[in-house]
Amino acid sequence: MLKSIWAGLLVFLTAVSSFAAGSRYNIVTGSENGTYIRIGNDLATHVAPAAGIELKALPSQGSVENIKRMRDEPGTKLALIQADVYQAYKDLAAAGNREALRIIAPLRVVLPLYNEEIYMVVRSDSPLRSVSDIRGQRINIGPIGSGTAMTAETLYRMMFGEPMAEDKISTLSNENALIALVRDQTIDVVMVVAGQPAKLFLGMEPGVEKYFRMLPLDDAPSTAAALLTYTLSTIRASSYPLWLKQDQATLAVKTLLVTYDYNLPQTRDDLASFAKSLCENFRVLQTEGHAKWREVSLSLPPLGAGWSYYSATSQQLRRCSTPLSAATLPQPGQRQRSTCGLQNEVLGLCPGS
Repeated sequence: MLKSIWAGLLVFLTAVSSFAAGSRYNIVTGSENGTYIRIGNDLATHVAPAAGIELKALPSQGSVENIKRMRDEPGTKLALIQADVYQAYKDLAAAGNREALRIIAPLRVVLPLYNEEIYMVVRSDSPLRSVSDIRGQRINIGPIGSGTAMTAETLYRMMFGEPMAEDKISTLSNENALIALVRDQTIDVVMVVAGQPAKLFLGMEPGVEKYFRMLPLDDAPSTAAALLTYTLSTIRASSYPLWLKQDQATLAVKTLLVTYDYNLPQTRDDLASFAKSLCENFRVLQTEGHAKWREVSLSLPPLGAGWSYYSATSQQLRRCSTPLSAATLPQPGQRQRSTCGLQNEVLGLCPGS
C-alpha cells in the first residue's frame, strides 16, 4: 500500500515538474556569424519565456537544412527560411517531384519577417562594374544546402535564362571565400545573403575598400527579370561606415518564420502561446533585438499561391492589439559536376543527400 502511495506521488511530482518546466523546443537558424541566429536568439530571449517555452536557437547551413531538420528532428518546431527557397520547393512539387512535395506540403508560415539583402562582392581591382556583369564568372555560392546557394542558383537562372556553369561554382563558407577572392584570386564573385548590418562585414578594419567592393545593381534587362521574384533594396553606408562611402542599390529576398502543420494539441497550444507572446513583446524585440526587427510588421499579408499560414498562430496574431506598422530604420573550393541537377542538389533532393 505504501509503495503504491509513493509511486503515485512520484508520478504526480514528475508531472508537476514537467508542467513547471514548460515545453522545450528548438528553432533552426543559420550560420553562427549570420543574422538568422541573432533573430533566433531574440525570439528565445524575449518571446519564448512568456509563452512557457524554453527555446534554443540552433545554427545551421541555412534554409534548405532548416526545412529538413524541422521535419525530422524531434523538438525542432520553428525555422527561419528564405522565401525563394520555399517557392523553389513549391515549384518542383507542382512539377511532380514527390520528395519536394513530401518535404514542403506540411510547411506553414508563422510570420513574414524582413528582407535579406544580396551582396555580390568582388576584388577592388575587378573589371566587373555591376550585378549584370557576373554572367560566366567564377562565383562562390556558399555551402550546398544553404539558403544562399539556393538564392544564387535561382537568381542567376532568372537573370540570364540559364543555370550557372558548374565548373565555375565554388561552395566555400563566406569567410573562406573572401580569402580566396582577395588572396588566392580563385574566385571572381562572392555572393552573400544576409540582413544588414551583417556580422560578416561589421568587423572590417579601416582601409578594407582597398581589397574588395560590392557590385551595385543596374537597370539591365537581367535586373528586370530578377524583380519577378526579388525586391529592390538598399545597403546603407551607415551600416558599414568603414567599408561603404555611399548607399548601394541591391536585390533582397524575404525571410519567413515557419513551422509545420502540427496537430498535436500541446504543440498547437504552445505555438499559439508563442504567437501571443510575440505580439505582446514585439516592441521589446524592436528596441532590444537585432535592428532587422524594426523592419518587421505583425500584419499577415496575402501569401503566394499554395502558401498557408499556421492557423494556431495566425488566429493570435490577427487579434494582436500592438500597432502593426513596422518602425523605420535610420538611414577555392571547386565542386564536382552534379548528375542530379544543380537546383535539385542545392535543395537536397538528390539521392543520398
